[in-house]
Amino acid sequence: MNAGNRWLVPLVVAIVVVAIDQATKWWVVRMLGPETMTNFIPLAGDSVRIAYAHNTGVAFSLFQGHPEWLIAIALAIVAGAIVFYHTWLPNHRPIIQVIMGLIMGGASGNLIDRVRLGYVVDFIQVGWWPIFNVADSAITVGAALLMLHFARDELTQRQARRDQRALPHQ
Repeated sequence: MNAGNRWLVPLVVAIVVVAIDQATKWWVVRMLGPETMTNFIPLAGDSVRIAYAHNTGVAFSLFQGHPEWLIAIALAIVAGAIVFYHTWLPNHRPIIQVIMGLIMGGASGNLIDRVRLGYVVDFIQVGWWPIFNVADSAITVGAALLMLHFARDELTQRQARRDQRALPHQ
């Protein structure tokens, strides 16, 4: 597979994530705005619901009130992910391509909000968990899959080393 093809899947996945993220945020603002946390759409009683919120910080609403830093950090994360994918990851593997598309698409979706609005639109509320959005979910799923991929590869390599040591010496 040539290098150009290794960018097609992550690009398509990222575009799909951004499109779904931005469309759902637009819908939530239209249906529940303009005031935040005043109208709700229950999905499973009060424990799972759609609720419109602004997040000027990052995960768990940390670092609020510093949009310029958060924009710079988000740009650095996207750039770092691109470099990481290009130089270090086994980017010929389709699962890695999808994972990086999820992460880059999620980061880009929230970055669009920060640049355009000065905050991120969050709307998925599950119990006591902090409110989140589609972009957050894509980043989280991508990161979890990447960790699982690395863990599986590490276990495979360890098993191969054990098998090699168990072979009779000639």
